[in-house]
Amino acid sequence: MRLCHVTDIAEGEAKGFLPSPSAKRKVIVLQRNGVLHGWLDSCPHYAGGTPMAWRSNAYMSGDGQHIACHSHGALFDMETGECILGPCLGQSLSRVDLHVTDTGDVFVTE
Repeated sequence: MRLCHVTDIAEGEAKGFLPSPSAKRKVIVLQRNGVLHGWLDSCPHYAGGTPMAWRSNAYMSGDGQHIACHSHGALFDMETGECILGPCLGQSLSRVDLHVTDTGDVFVTE
């Protein structure tokens, strides 16, 4: 299922998209240094995960340098998904592999 178009995600921006109508979690798509990265919208701090945005598409830290879990303040590296601050140090977000078509449509790789 199509998530978005590459032009929907500006440099340093992150947005969440449901990969299918029955999906329980969104996929966070962000652009860093011209590369798109995909992460499951599920903080590893809690068993079973918890959504990370405090409002729609609010996935970034205040300074725009990290992905943030606004439930408890954890910060994650945008490119590796590794927790760098907060109660889930040593854990990482779950990567979602993305495929970009020649026309710029972004899909989850299956």
